[in-house]
Amino acid sequence: MQMDWDSWGGDVLSPEAKAARAPVRPGRVPAERELVVERHDGYVGAVVGVEAGNVHLEDRRGTVRAFPLGRGFFVDGVEIELVPAAPKQAGPTRTASGSRAVEGLKARVALPSRILVEGVHDAELVEQVWGHDLRVEGVVVEPLHGADDLAAIVDEFAPTPTRRLGILLDHLVAGSKETRIAQAVMTGPHAAHVRIVGHPFVDIWQAIKPARLGIQAWPEVPKGEDWKRGTLRRLGMPHDSQEDVGRAWQRIRSRVRDWNDLEPELLGRVEELIDFVTAGA
Repeated sequence: MQMDWDSWGGDVLSPEAKAARAPVRPGRVPAERELVVERHDGYVGAVVGVEAGNVHLEDRRGTVRAFPLGRGFFVDGVEIELVPAAPKQAGPTRTASGSRAVEGLKARVALPSRILVEGVHDAELVEQVWGHDLRVEGVVVEPLHGADDLAAIVDEFAPTPTRRLGILLDHLVAGSKETRIAQAVMTGPHAAHVRIVGHPFVDIWQAIKPARLGIQAWPEVPKGEDWKRGTLRRLGMPHDSQEDVGRAWQRIRSRVRDWNDLEPELLGRVEELIDFVTAGA
């Protein structure tokens, strides 16, 4: 009797039928440093190294674990096959801020103008992303250690057309303390040679995109609670001492690769200040 293949839905031994039944192979993704992946067991971490066929992942608590390269990893819910990253090719390079790197750079003599930021963490993040640009231009960034005494600091600096001040403040939104301080300075005698800009975030930490830490959003911390310690507590990280905060910040900052990992509300403001203090230099 002749077999009617159509009753079986076609030739089940044909190459097309075999291909249709074959499992879909996950896409291959290079294990680039700082890539955030999720394991099939729910572990989430950023790539911090690859060695002897294993990828080392650091979770948001700073714990590092090693897993074999290959399948069983997910990015944005899609399964991937994690493979070693290809060696970097030599060629024109960009700085962390996105500008073209200056080969053989020697730091320029510092300009008399300055950029002031609220705290040490702000200064470290600006240096990490814009450090090359700042050295090209000869711009020094200094922390204010808080904005409360800003008017007195500006008066003491005594800015002039060739000795300008650019100031970056946190939480520069309507009705905030920082906005009131900025308004007082910008209506004062030195306003023509001072530029104050700000971002809307409570703290510079929030200018880092939360996805870099493997979270969907920064935690909500009630007003009146210390923001940094409250954030760390909600992230399940040590938060009892200033040393805990400092160590956490170094881990958080280490996740920033370049300007792509920062929110646009910060990027434009820093560029504006660099342009202001270098105008006519």
